[in-house]
Amino acid sequence: MKFKVGNDKIDSIRNLTNKIKAVPRRLGENAKIENGDSTLAYIVGYAASFLIYITLFIYGAMVMRGVMEEKTNRIAEVIVSSVKPFQLMIGKIVGIGAVGLTQFLLWILLIVLFSAIIGALIPPDVLHQAQHAGSQMPGGQNNEAMIQLAGTIHNFSTVNWPLIVGCFIFYFICGYLFYAALFAAVGSAINEDPQDAQSLMFPITMPLILAIIIMINAITHPESALATWSSIIPFFSPIVMMARIPFGVPGTVPWWQLALSMVLLVGGFLFTTWLSAKIYRTAILMYGKKITWKEMWKWGTRTS
Repeated sequence: MKFKVGNDKIDSIRNLTNKIKAVPRRLGENAKIENGDSTLAYIVGYAASFLIYITLFIYGAMVMRGVMEEKTNRIAEVIVSSVKPFQLMIGKIVGIGAVGLTQFLLWILLIVLFSAIIGALIPPDVLHQAQHAGSQMPGGQNNEAMIQLAGTIHNFSTVNWPLIVGCFIFYFICGYLFYAALFAAVGSAINEDPQDAQSLMFPITMPLILAIIIMINAITHPESALATWSSIIPFFSPIVMMARIPFGVPGTVPWWQLALSMVLLVGGFLFTTWLSAKIYRTAILMYGKKITWKEMWKWGTRTS
């Protein structure tokens, strides 16, 4: 049995489908970036998290290598005669961290200047047309490439850059201080055997590797329980939280989660600095003995 559909029915169906519009869904209740621009949030979150991950490794290793060189070359013995071991360790950490922060600030400045120059070169009518999803340039000429570029710049302008840059600097500084103190403690316990460095570094590098694995999951599910709690724990928060922030604050990331993550990270680096200073004080002047984490923990927890 066959049914025939009249032309008037077909026309009504076509008119109905033309009226249907896709409404973008927000990633959070008050998310800054909507579903249509979730790719931009994904890129920003992944880039920020991976950049922190790489820099924590690079600058942490620089701190450890610098402490190792001072110990193996017996320079630390001369310096400790003039300053306290804690001051020597803090000076090494702050000096290398200042170099890294200066590099980041220069990169941010260059990105801002580049974006401002590109935005000034695009006519305002093109930006207005891109915001309203138009496809024809003024004058009747079609220039899709210019409209796509203008649309990209418009999408970047919707991102809360002051919050992202401010959080990035905070998590870089506090995350660096958190891990750099541990790297300094490991460097003070290493003599000249490179195998000692590998065995002592393993407990420090494992949280960083685990954090980047969690970040890959968190960037696709920023509101999951794994992403939420991992962004609060100090061992993972510098990497995981930066993957969630571009998706919206206070939508995807409530203010209480961001505040709690920051407070715990500050408390975490104060604790690791205190613990590492006690280890550093003993290990920096100890030669010819293979030091284990068990001994280092005893040095760090003793009251004297």
